[in-house]
Amino acid sequence: MEQRKHWWNGKWGRLARRDVFLRTDADRWYVEQRAGGAEGASRFYHYDTLEEAEETIRALLHPADPWRELSPRPSTS
Repeated sequence: MEQRKHWWNGKWGRLARRDVFLRTDADRWYVEQRAGGAEGASRFYHYDTLEEAEETIRALLHPADPWRELSPRPSTS
């Protein structure tokens, strides 16, 4: 699985931090919505097309937070 994009709401701490990830594997697209940092809870969405995944991402990036796009981590495979 390859991580394509990562957004962070710019807040620190378990209660405030939010992350959204876009990943792909073969011809499937995955969106992860994470609350609480690395140890937090995640919700996963699966899509057949990039357009469907991007639509969900737009809905998840709530405008009240100063979302920042972060560089994806290099693949280790």
